[in-house]
Amino acid sequence: MTRKEKYGMVIDLDRCTGCGACTIACAVENNVPPGPPTVTDRTGITPIRIYKADNGKDFPGGESVFFPISCQQCGHHPPCVSVCPQNAVDVDPATGIVGQIPVRCLGCRYCMTACPYHARYFNWWDPTWPKGMEEALNPDVSPRMRGVVEKCNFCFHRLQAARSKAAFEGKEEIDPDDYIPACVEACPAKAMTFGNLLDERSEVYKLARDKNSFRLLENLGTGPKVYYRSEREWVRKLGEIDMAGARNVGVTE
Repeated sequence: MTRKEKYGMVIDLDRCTGCGACTIACAVENNVPPGPPTVTDRTGITPIRIYKADNGKDFPGGESVFFPISCQQCGHHPPCVSVCPQNAVDVDPATGIVGQIPVRCLGCRYCMTACPYHARYFNWWDPTWPKGMEEALNPDVSPRMRGVVEKCNFCFHRLQAARSKAAFEGKEEIDPDDYIPACVEACPAKAMTFGNLLDERSEVYKLARDKNSFRLLENLGTGPKVYYRSEREWVRKLGEIDMAGARNVGVTE
C-alpha cells in the first residue's frame, strides 16, 4: 500500500521576525507549564527554540536571521528511535510523524544525546500553573510529569481531531484546513507552511522543492521533514552548521 500522507513544514526565514509567537502558541496548546523561579536555559522546556544568526559583517552590510528550530521530524532512521530502550519514541507509519510516548519514557535522556538538532527537553519538575490557569488547559493534551523527555509532535492531537471530524462527515480524507499545528496558526508573519509533502497540490509540496529551500544538516541522512527557505545564500549555508557549535559562526539563542 502506497502511503498517502507525509506531513512536513516549510519555514520562510526571510519572513520570520523572531517574535516568539510560535513558542507561546506551542506552550499553550500543549500544556507546557511556566518554569519555576530557578529555571535556566538548560532546564526549561520549549519545544520550539529560536536561534538568531548574522552574516558576520559590520554595518551597513550586516544582516541577521531567526531560525525557529523544533523536532525536525527525521524521515530516515531517526536517531532518537534507535537509542530509546523503552520504545518511547514512535514513528506513525501513516503520516511519518515522530511522536513521544511519555508513559513509556524512563528519563534516560539517550534520545537527547542522539538528537543532532538539540530539539528535545527533559522535564525536571511536575507541572504547576498559577491559580486559576488550570481551568484554561487544553483538554486534548495530557500534562506530562517530571522525569520524561518532551518534543514537538506536530500537534498530533489536532490530526486526531481532524480524523474524527472526517469520519463523522463520512469522508475518507481529512480537510487540510482542519489540521494545522498551533505554531503555524499563530505565526503573524505567515512564515510557516504546513501540510502533506506527498500532495502535489499543496503549497508545502511546492515550497519544499523550491530552489531556495533546504534542510538542516542534510548530509547526516536523517531526512528531516522540516524545510527552511531563504533567498539569501549565506542563510542557506547555515543549514550545514551544527547548532551545538553555532556560536562560533555568529549564531545565538
